[in-house]
Amino acid sequence: MTLIASAAVLKAAQRIKLFIMDVDGVLTDGRIFIRDTGEEIKSFHTLDGHGLKMLHKHGIQTAIITGRDAPSVGIRAQQLGIEHYFKGIADKRSCYQQLIAKLGLHEQQCAYIGDDVVDLPVMKHCALAIAVSNAHPLVLKHADYITQAAGGSGAVREVCDLLLDAQGYLDTDLAEYLA
Repeated sequence: MTLIASAAVLKAAQRIKLFIMDVDGVLTDGRIFIRDTGEEIKSFHTLDGHGLKMLHKHGIQTAIITGRDAPSVGIRAQQLGIEHYFKGIADKRSCYQQLIAKLGLHEQQCAYIGDDVVDLPVMKHCALAIAVSNAHPLVLKHADYITQAAGGSGAVREVCDLLLDAQGYLDTDLAEYLA
């Protein structure tokens, strides 16, 4: 299976060891439902979840850096085995720099997917800056790759498949489901 991406995107994707995600508008469709009790409800796409598990199988680490603090995100991160979860972060770039230093990684080994201008400080410092198709126009302008899927509709899975394909794992991983 081959995804449509430029040679530069595929070359960058070959080196990725850490895939970092925003939440609202990326892992979700950006809508926030709030109950009368104040509880927030978010909707996550199952395709994204399986893609992230496939990345973990091949040693690609995943992280979430989000400006909000919603308990449902922490639960979902735990369900998916996302070890690096940062919530309520106002300065995403500083958090990103601390994370890659802790993991001993370089910017050339990192990919970030976002949808809004608050994601740009990290996107501009990653080897692979990714925007969901329904991202803010300025984010789209600075993205190396724009997903076909919208945020919350399988965009993260699309990127997982792209990374796995560029690193030579995707066809083998998918073939096991056809056996």
